[in-house]
Amino acid sequence: MRRFTAQGTSYFEIGEGEPLVFVHGVGMRLEAWKPQIEAFSKSHRVIAVDMPGHGKSTPLPRGSELPAFVGWLGGFLDALSLGHINLAGHSMGALVAGGAVAVFPEKIKRVALLNGVHRRDPIAKAAVLARAASIEEAGIDVDGPIQRWFDNDQVSFVARSLTRTWLASMDKDAYATTYGAFAGGDGTYADAWPKVRCPVLFLTGRDDPNSTPAMAKKMAALAPRGYVRIIEGHRHMVNLTAAREVNHLLVEWLAKPAR
Repeated sequence: MRRFTAQGTSYFEIGEGEPLVFVHGVGMRLEAWKPQIEAFSKSHRVIAVDMPGHGKSTPLPRGSELPAFVGWLGGFLDALSLGHINLAGHSMGALVAGGAVAVFPEKIKRVALLNGVHRRDPIAKAAVLARAASIEEAGIDVDGPIQRWFDNDQVSFVARSLTRTWLASMDKDAYATTYGAFAGGDGTYADAWPKVRCPVLFLTGRDDPNSTPAMAKKMAALAPRGYVRIIEGHRHMVNLTAAREVNHLLVEWLAKPAR
């Protein structure tokens, strides 16, 4: 059952132990972390949160950029009196997680970026900005993300179906705001990695065309305690399509000495 902060952020909490906070990507909701919630609630206090305007959470003002989402996460952690957490973010959630460890590193024990983006090249940047600009008139494109994020294989059928449902249920304005922040935020905190002293996992799928292995390697090379893990044969939604492998790599990450 979801709980709510006084600020209107919805979240799900289960388990005991070190706090482990999960932040999903654009158009998703906290249920996208179901395989991780089930696995880690046996050993951690797991908290999965709906981003603003997603699931049951109150949206941020229209046009909010990435720093506003990072500020939202900081406020959420304060609302739950969370100080020394393990933080995992996927896609847009990875951008938020990267901003969090840059802005309030004292709150973060370990951070994991799943399918994170970093300084897109001009062609990729133009494409994502064009997609963001088209939302106002064309609405939410459901088919495009499905084609980019998944292979058309039977194993991914359930994950594709869930993802399509979540995208189709999004409020257009909230989606446009979040996607705009995602499109424009790939360089916002990119220079902060050399100052990040906690363990940082950069994980992505070998075949992810947008959150590429090359991006993960570049970020890991900048972070003093950063390292890369690439999942073969998968694209963007690895936490759903390769849940067992992702969970194994998160166990490895959580075992890293925090300082």
